[in-house]
Amino acid sequence: MTQAKNKSPSEALTQSNPVSFWEAFKFWLKIGFISFGGPAGQIAIMQQELVEKRRWLSEKRFLHALNYCMLLPGPEAQQLAIYIGWLMHRNIGGIIAGSLFVIPSLLILIGLSWIYLAYGNLPAIASILYGIKPAITAIVIFAAYRIGSRALKNSLLWTIASLAFLAIFLLKTPFPLIVLCAAILGGLGAKLLPEKFTPRSGHSSHKKSYGRALIDDDTLIPPHAHFSWINLSRVISTSLLLWTGAMAYLCAKYGWNGALTQMAWFFTKAALMTFGGAYAVLPYVYQGAVDYFQWLTPQQMIDGLALGETTPGPLIMVVTFVGFVAGWTQEVFGPEHLFLAGSVAAIIVTYFTFLPSFLFILAGGPIIESTHGNLKYTAPLTGITAAVVGVILNLAVFFAWHVFWPTGFNGAIDFISVIISLCAFLALIRFKVGVILVIIASGITGLAVNFILA
Repeated sequence: MTQAKNKSPSEALTQSNPVSFWEAFKFWLKIGFISFGGPAGQIAIMQQELVEKRRWLSEKRFLHALNYCMLLPGPEAQQLAIYIGWLMHRNIGGIIAGSLFVIPSLLILIGLSWIYLAYGNLPAIASILYGIKPAITAIVIFAAYRIGSRALKNSLLWTIASLAFLAIFLLKTPFPLIVLCAAILGGLGAKLLPEKFTPRSGHSSHKKSYGRALIDDDTLIPPHAHFSWINLSRVISTSLLLWTGAMAYLCAKYGWNGALTQMAWFFTKAALMTFGGAYAVLPYVYQGAVDYFQWLTPQQMIDGLALGETTPGPLIMVVTFVGFVAGWTQEVFGPEHLFLAGSVAAIIVTYFTFLPSFLFILAGGPIIESTHGNLKYTAPLTGITAAVVGVILNLAVFFAWHVFWPTGFNGAIDFISVIISLCAFLALIRFKVGVILVIIASGITGLAVNFILA
C-alpha cells in the first residue's frame, strides 16, 4: 500500500490500465493492413491512433522514438512500430509489431505480382491505381502538415525544415548529410538557444491536449528498457545467427552464385543503404536488379514501384515485387513452378531487407530511452525531426510532379488527378476521414473515370 502511494501518477496509471499483449497484437495487425501513404502517411496514422485516440504514449515519447528511427538505415515507420511494440511488451512485442507491419503487404504484393505476371496489364487495375496515386499525394502532404504543426514549434525549427527542403529539392543533398547537419544544429542550439529546443518552446503550450497517456512524458522507463550488456549481446548474437544461418543454408543448397543466394546478399547490402527512405535506395536497387543481374526490365521496375506505393506497408516493399519477378523469370525451381519460385524469392528478399531493422531497434532502444529528457541528447534529435519535415515535403512534391504532370512539365497537366488529390486532402484535413476510406474512394473514382472516358 505504501509503495503504491509513492508512485508517480503516470506510473500508477500505466500499471492500473495496461495494454494487454493481445490488444496490442490486434492493433499492429490492423496497422499492417491500413498503413498506406508511405512512411509519412504511416507515421501520421500511428500518431493519430497511438497518441491522440488510444493515448498509449505521449507525443513527446512518440517523437523521441521517431527521431532515433530517422537516424537509421531502413524503413523508419516499421522501425517506429518495432520501438513502440518493444517499449510496451519487451522484445517479443517489438518483433510482433515489426512483423505484422510487413506481413500483410508481403502477402498482398505476392498476389498482385502473380496477377501482374500471369495476366498482364489489366485495365481495371490500371484504373484503380490511377485514382489512388493522387490520394497518396494528398496523404503525404497531409502527413507533412500534421507532423510539421507539432514538431515545428518556433521560427528556428521552421528554418531548419525549410533549409532541409531546399537542400534535398534543389541541391539533391544526400539525406544522411542533411541528418548530420540537422543534428549538429540541434547540438549547437542546445548550448546557444536551449529554449528553442525544449519541449515547451514556441507555441507548443497552446496545442490541443489529449489527456495523460499510459506512457507519458514523466513515466519511468520500464525495467526491460534499461541498458544491459547481457541483453545487447543476446540481441546481436541472435540477429547474426538468424542472418548467417539463412545465408549458409542458401549457399549450401544453391551455391554462392545461385539466384536466391545472390538476392539475399544483394538485399542485405540494400538494407544497410536505405538512409532517407525507399527513394534513396531505389537507384541502387534499380542498378543491381535491372542493369547488373537483369532480374527484371525497367518497365517492370516502374510498375513495381506503383504497386509498392499503393499497397500497405513501407514503400521499400517494392523489393518484394522485385524478388517475385526475379524468382519467376529466373525459374529457380523450373518452368512448372513459377509461382512457388516467385513466392520463395519474395519471402527471402523481404526477410533479408527487414532483418537489420529489428537489430537496430532492439539493440539501440535501451540506449535511446536513457537519453529521454536530457536536452544534450534530445536537442539534436529535435533538429533532425525539423529537417525530416522538409524531407517529407520534398517527397510530396515528388509525388505531385509525377502524378499531376505524368509526361513532364512540358506536357499537359492532369486536371482529374489534381481534383482527386484536392478532394482527398479536403476529406483528410476538413472532414477527418480515415486514410483507408480515402484510398478506397479514390480507387473507385479511378474506375469510374475510366468507365466514363472509355
